[in-house]
Amino acid sequence: MEGFWGKGKNDQDTGVSADFQRALMQEVMKTELLRIKALIGTMILLFAIIWTVYFLAPEKVNQLWHGNLKPHYLYSVIVPFILFELWVHGSITRHMRQGRDLPLIRRYLGVLIETSMPTVALALHINMMGSAAALGFVVPMTYFIFIILSTLRLDFWLSTFTGFVAAAELLAMAIFYHPDPNQEVSVLYHAGRSLILLVGGVLAGAVGHQLRRQFEASIKAATARDRITNLFGQHVSPQVVERLMAEGTRTDSDIRRVAVMFVDFRSFTAGARTRTPQEVVDRLDGAFAVLVEILDRHGGIVNKFLGDGFLALFGAPLHAPDPAHRAVAAAREMLEANSRINEETSWPLRIGIGIHIGEVVAGSIGSPRRKEYTVIGDTVNFASRLEALNKDFNSQFLISEAVREALGEACGDAVSLGEVEVRGYERPMAVWQLG
Repeated sequence: MEGFWGKGKNDQDTGVSADFQRALMQEVMKTELLRIKALIGTMILLFAIIWTVYFLAPEKVNQLWHGNLKPHYLYSVIVPFILFELWVHGSITRHMRQGRDLPLIRRYLGVLIETSMPTVALALHINMMGSAAALGFVVPMTYFIFIILSTLRLDFWLSTFTGFVAAAELLAMAIFYHPDPNQEVSVLYHAGRSLILLVGGVLAGAVGHQLRRQFEASIKAATARDRITNLFGQHVSPQVVERLMAEGTRTDSDIRRVAVMFVDFRSFTAGARTRTPQEVVDRLDGAFAVLVEILDRHGGIVNKFLGDGFLALFGAPLHAPDPAHRAVAAAREMLEANSRINEETSWPLRIGIGIHIGEVVAGSIGSPRRKEYTVIGDTVNFASRLEALNKDFNSQFLISEAVREALGEACGDAVSLGEVEVRGYERPMAVWQLG
């Protein structure tokens, strides 16, 4: 029952974010607006039914109400109730626009006022029909309308309070208007009916509480997905998103050993000049779809799209054993896939890949309003320089000495290009060609 008392221990331990609390508050207030609309609609429907019966069978109505049913009795109950609910609807709407929740005392006061509406109607019926007939007629059953719809408050104690108010007021009316206080059985009869109302309120509260928990779970999942999408971009696959959510991956800055891959399509800009914008986008999207799917299968993620290329990571933000092996395996498969695509298209593309492995600073970087997960360091810079060297060597796949050493015997087909002058580095660096 701990969750019924508001914020439980689990909520505090998980550190529910302010965004989550705001989203939950908005959803709860939306269901409250739905409850108010349902109440108003129900009251209007009952009003219409009573008037229809009144006009179609006036003699039966006069017989039932002993000729005492007057139109202003109906208006005196229905109209103030609808006006009150419209005022509450407007108040909730204003609070939603301002991003504020309704004060708790106002919620309980609202329950007391609206649940007292059947009591007022019951008092009028007793005056018109007599206590025995009125207490046994349909008006006491209307309490259940308020109890059932109280589940949309998504609050156990508000629903329980609704049932308590209904039970207490019905019992009070039965005792106050009892024709013969000496008939104890009749009082017990009404006490039993009141107990059912109270139990109904508790059950409605339990249902509302369960609905609230499901709301919380859905909003937490959506909030986590939105946060991951904002950090890593929409190109992160659903499988990676689920792993990030399940593993609770840290996004604060830390040092990681990562395999960094840069991919670029050679002479893409020149080919794009002779084609329409839509043809350019379609060709690039088709190529990226295949390459990114390969990355996903090998445990890599695209960190950034860079025009006609992208930066991919193996080992961050998700831990990946043997990141160098995974990166090279993915690159080999990407080259094969690109060759197959070129055979089937009128616009063949030559791909360039550069891979380096080393330590990077990985984490969320940006402004308070917009952050992005990225990697920074010499490892990233050198991987970019390696990919650019493909143009000089007319190659498609270059790796660093660090990658070759990490692969060991798995890169027996690597061809040494010797010590190469790399822009931005004072001394020549060993470069190897694969593929």
